[in-house]
Amino acid sequence: MNNSFLKIDNLSKNYGETPALSDISLSLHTEELLVILGPTGAGKTTLLRIIAGLEAADTGRITIDGTDITHQLPAERDIALVFQNFSLYPNKTVRQNLAFPLQAPGRNLSKTEIANRISHTADLLRITPLLDRPATHLSGGEMQRVAIGRAIVRQPQLFLLDEPLTNLDAKLREVLRVELIRLQRDLRTPMIYVTHDRVEALSMGDRIAVLSEGKILQIGTPEEIYQQPNSPIVARQLGYPPINTIDVHKQQNQWFTASNQAIMTADRNAPSNATLGIRAEDISPQGGEIPAIIEVIEDLGASTILLANWAGQSIQISISGEQQWHVGDEIYPSIDLDRVLVWEKKQPQMNTDEHR
Repeated sequence: MNNSFLKIDNLSKNYGETPALSDISLSLHTEELLVILGPTGAGKTTLLRIIAGLEAADTGRITIDGTDITHQLPAERDIALVFQNFSLYPNKTVRQNLAFPLQAPGRNLSKTEIANRISHTADLLRITPLLDRPATHLSGGEMQRVAIGRAIVRQPQLFLLDEPLTNLDAKLREVLRVELIRLQRDLRTPMIYVTHDRVEALSMGDRIAVLSEGKILQIGTPEEIYQQPNSPIVARQLGYPPINTIDVHKQQNQWFTASNQAIMTADRNAPSNATLGIRAEDISPQGGEIPAIIEVIEDLGASTILLANWAGQSIQISISGEQQWHVGDEIYPSIDLDRVLVWEKKQPQMNTDEHR
């Protein structure tokens, strides 16, 4: 996975005065599944559309396997793009939908080759029994399998998937997520997968690129992004429940909250003002010195989330589902200090310009 297949250098895109992407640079390795993670409006779809050639960047360069494709037409790029809506022809059968991209002008594929590709793709996606069924008679999950099949049957050099599971129910998303991972490994074709779902990002990606407001904030393996996020914004995008963040200042090697409550020891080399990041699973409900009151309990079955008021802060604690607590109980949260993340918090600069 050391060979860069796709390279994007300093790519930017504006819509009028509004920046959609700002100085994006990233690479995709051969056979890699790269997840682009970000909230709605982060620029994820715009990035995919530019890679596919459906939109032009204002600045920047895109190369695939050493070839500059920045100004190539979409048809010249040999890239398959799958959208979150199913994009099937309702008046055609599954077989006809799969055949359609193979019958485009310039393909010149024989009927035998088309049939073989359809058969192979149907086997991969486990939709062989559906081949002669009209698209209008498919469930949501079946429709999305066929939509993905329309991309696979082309045998492109690159797959781009734009939140393809968003419109499916949670159980089906889980099933198809696993199947997409298997499929990508079987095909050994590089893939960029766009999502706002933290579970998809952590479970699917060989690497994750976190995108926010048109900028890439961090790129790394799922473990690197989760364990060593470089900012609170990145940390909040991964993990459930979202990471607890507390603004603090340091006095005499102690961290104090905004309400001047000392909550834990601070490293002597730590900055004077910081934001602490504490994962819910790194807090135990007992063993600490500062009391907290449970305000909300979220039962997730195998685990339980406690929302508690602690030192004037709302914090979430993840515990095993076997532990029994009740709203209003007093607890004494104990934090694993080795797992606390510290981000320096820059103070606003005072304007010292003299007015004459």
